[in-house]
Amino acid sequence: MAIPTLDTFQVIGDPSRRKMLLLLSEDSLTINSLADNFDMSRPAVSKHVKILETAGFISIQDMGRERYCTLKKDGFEELQAWLNYFDQFWTSKLKKLETLLNNKLPN
Repeated sequence: MAIPTLDTFQVIGDPSRRKMLLLLSEDSLTINSLADNFDMSRPAVSKHVKILETAGFISIQDMGRERYCTLKKDGFEELQAWLNYFDQFWTSKLKKLETLLNNKLPN
């Protein structure tokens, strides 16, 4: 099964993958445990898991016969950088508005 190469926003654009990330924020889970939370085939869950792993959102560790998925910081860093850019943009705009309003207030 070929895994498509997706950018960070395409990866989190899928509701199932976002739900997987939320589930993994609570605890590491096996792929079978993750699959129990979705109405989709095990191969479909595995495909989503592989996409999350390829994008750096999760890591997979083999422990005995099970494969455990754990959140990984790498995938979130691009999202954080993008959000930080707009956070700084809006902070700057609001600061200018504050300055403008303070200058228009009567003394």
